[in-house]
Amino acid sequence: MGRPVKGDHRYEQEVRSPEEHEEHPGKSLITTSHGVIKRWAEERGAVPATVPGTEHGGRPGVLRLDFPGYGGQDLQHISWDEWFESFDARELNFIFQEHTKDGRQSNFFQLDNPHR
Repeated sequence: MGRPVKGDHRYEQEVRSPEEHEEHPGKSLITTSHGVIKRWAEERGAVPATVPGTEHGGRPGVLRLDFPGYGGQDLQHISWDEWFESFDARELNFIFQEHTKDGRQSNFFQLDNPHR
């Protein structure tokens, strides 16, 4: 599942399925694929979360991923369904890295709103 990536993303490689990977370590990737995002998060032990008090219209507000050992005590865990419903409704892009330039696993990601 996913929708077309929107916005100007000349510097990122688009990934459409969990079988696709970076062209080289340190490359920024972009996707809207639920499978790619979920696989990336689960490989790092991260779970879907939101910042409490930011919800609006019955949906989670600020979306985050809670990584083990990174002080996510201020985050509220939510289901993947809730996370993706808000992600899709806001037409966000998921920008991320699989590995740092030196080949170590990277936890870098950001949510991009192409409408801003």
